[in-house]
Formats: sequence, structure tokens, C-alpha cells
Amino acid sequence: MRQRMHQRWHEQHRHWRHRFKHLGARLVAVFLVLALASSVILFSATHQPYGWLWGAPLLLIVTGLAFGTIRHMIRPLRALAVGAEAFARGDLSHRIRLRPHSELGELAELFNRMAADIQAMLDGKRALLLAISHELRSPLTRARLNAELVEEGAPRQALLQDLALMRDLITGILESERLGAGHSALALQSCSLNALIAELVQNQFNDGDIELNLASELPVMQLDRLRMQLLLRNLIDNALRHNDAARGKVRISTAMAEQGVRLAVRDFGPGVPAEVLPKLGEPFYRPDEARTRSSGGVGLGLSLCKLIASAHGATLVLRNADPGLEAAVTLPATIT
Repeated sequence: MRQRMHQRWHEQHRHWRHRFKHLGARLVAVFLVLALASSVILFSATHQPYGWLWGAPLLLIVTGLAFGTIRHMIRPLRALAVGAEAFARGDLSHRIRLRPHSELGELAELFNRMAADIQAMLDGKRALLLAISHELRSPLTRARLNAELVEEGAPRQALLQDLALMRDLITGILESERLGAGHSALALQSCSLNALIAELVQNQFNDGDIELNLASELPVMQLDRLRMQLLLRNLIDNALRHNDAARGKVRISTAMAEQGVRLAVRDFGPGVPAEVLPKLGEPFYRPDEARTRSSGGVGLGLSLCKLIASAHGATLVLRNADPGLEAAVTLPATIT
């Protein structure tokens, strides 16, 4: 696929140069006509009594016509710029619509074909990755069952931990690829965010390690319940892992905001260096101090949280809270 795109690009390169030369020639022609007409008008106006009375308006009219002609000729560049920005954002479904036989129309067609090829390549990669991950689950399950039969001791524990990391890695990859479809990957249902938080904390965490500060009368929201549980679980796990209990408990809070409902999870740990903060949430990225078998994870937790937030029309924001780190998501009150 990549080779075919590369060949197509080179095949069209010479054609583009020819077409753009034609466009450039038309622009030069407009400027020449403008210069010639302006010279004639100025010459005539200066050699006739009261020539400026008709010469100035006529000069403005000619200049306006030239400006309108040039504006019309380069107007498609705006559509190309909008399309390029959409492709840069990853919106490969965007299509540039121009006259197919114009100088820039053929370039727009090539942009659209390139976007379709890239989308097909990404879909193929996603399908392959999902298939491989699914196939790995069965031998991984068998390996874990066999590991359970190993005699108790440090080797058995290390083996189980490694298998657990592999399981988390496969699960994270599968979920990341599913969420690549964005909002369409969600199974939305009416949900109380406060009830979801309280249920998760009660069933999966030690209440004594967490402080809840939940706003009353939050609106019922359209959320993917399972994905939101995954987001919360990852954020809480990360906060508990780095929290300094002597300074305070991990704090989970909800509040109304202008854009919707703000959910925040804060720990009272050391935080992260300023240069590391923008990298948090990148797939497989872990700060150096977290690269341990027992607590480092696989580096997909915050990445999944970002994808889940994005699919819900929100953004995950990480900041140093001094002390500690705060992860905040502002969810729209309604998701359509």
C-alpha cells in the first residue's frame, strides 16, 4: 500500500508542475492586463482636461475586477488548506470537493485518494493487530493455568506477574484499537457518574485510602459504563501507586463546570517533572521511576484514559497539583 502511494505521488508530480505552471501563467496574464489597462487609463487621464474625474473611478473598477478574478482563481486553495488540516488531525473521512478538471481539482482528488489509502492501511493494521491479540489470549490463558501448578515460591510469583503484564498489554492493545473508532465505539447508556464512582470504590478499592468529594445533583449522563469504569480504575490505580498517605488520601471529586461535569482524581505524591508532564498518556511511556515490574504497569493506562475521554467528547488534562498530580476530565452533560 505504501509503495503504491509513493508511486502515485511521483506519477502525479510532473503533472502538478505543468498544471501549476498553467495557473501561474493565468495569474501573470491578469497582472499584465491590469498593468496595461492602468497605464492606458493613467496616460489618457493625464492628457485630457478633467481626466481624473473619470480616470480614478475607472482605475478602481479595473483594479476591483482584477482582484475579483485573482480571488476566484485562488479560492480553491482555502478548501485544500482545510482538507490538509483535517488530514493532519487524523480525520481521514474528510473529503475535498473541487471541480475535478480544474488546476487544483486534480490535486484535491489525489488528496482524497491518499486519505482513502491511508485509512485502508490503518484499518488493515488495526484488523491484523486485533487478530493477533485475540490469538494470543488462548496460549496466554493456558500458560497461566500451567503456572498455577508450579510450586509456591519466588519463581512462580515472578512468572505469574509476567503473565499478568502480558494479559494487561493484550487487553490494553485491544481496547486501544477499538477506541480508535472514537465515539462510534461506545455503548452509551444513561448513567449517574457519582453512583458509578461510589460503586467502583466500594467494590474494588479500600475505602480508607480514598476521599470522595462528589457534587450533589449532577445530571444523568450518557456514558459508556464499562469504559468509564476502566478510566476511573486506571486513574485511581495510578494515584494510589504514587500517593503519599502521610500527606493525604487520594481524592476523587466531581463538580459542575461550564462545559459539563468535571471529574478529577488527585494524589498527594511527588508529582512529575515539568518536562515529563506532556509525555504522560503516550502509549507505552512510563517515567523512569515507574519502570519496575511491581508497579510500572505496561504504559497503556493513561493512554487508554485519553482515548476513553476523547471518545466521550472530553479531554484528559494532567497537571502537577503541588503536592501530587491531578488528572481531570470534563465530560459534556449530553453526548449525541
